[in-house]
Amino acid sequence: MKPIIFIGSGAVASEVISYLEDIQNQNPSNAFEIYGFLNDNEDDFKIKSEKYGFEGRFLGPIAKHEFSEQYSYIFGFANPSGKESIVEKLDLGKLDFPTIIHPSVVISKSAKLGKGNIIYPNSVIGPNCKIGDFNLVTSYSFISHDCEIGDYNFLSTAGLAGNVKIGNKNFFGIRSTVIPSITIGSENTIQAGMVIDKNVSDNETVFYRFKEKVTIIRS
Repeated sequence: MKPIIFIGSGAVASEVISYLEDIQNQNPSNAFEIYGFLNDNEDDFKIKSEKYGFEGRFLGPIAKHEFSEQYSYIFGFANPSGKESIVEKLDLGKLDFPTIIHPSVVISKSAKLGKGNIIYPNSVIGPNCKIGDFNLVTSYSFISHDCEIGDYNFLSTAGLAGNVKIGNKNFFGIRSTVIPSITIGSENTIQAGMVIDKNVSDNETVFYRFKEKVTIIRS
């Protein structure tokens, strides 16, 4: 891999670095070098760098960076719209956005993934899945057979049963689950713990109203 530049320097960057270390430890030929971090706020970078122990220089604001073929770029934040606003200004055909897959991931040989995806530990991706670009799939998520996923989605320990189709920039909260053959559009927010058993269009929020208040029953 080319020297890595992280776009953003938050918690996601720290997690991805630890997974790159796991990949390197499993196979030393996959050694990596972090060249630096892009961040629009240098003070914020200094705070995060001290907090997470980053090894890499501050490279300045994202908008002023001249993206180059000599580096690999990885997003160090999760916000789907923020990623898209950066990517739409770039020539992706000339730039390297590697897909990072933790060694513990179970992935079918027939699954197809685009660029810039990050798959956290202990996730499962089944046969004939088609996954687009810049998706973030956190630990213990599962994407079952024949699923089709667009770009910039965030699955937070979520599960997609077989033949599910989803669009772009969706957020799936922790332990949300989609039953087989459901279609979900784009830019939806699925609250943690939801079971999606109906098709969802675009720009929807799925939640249980009663969960807005915590009720305590005392013995």
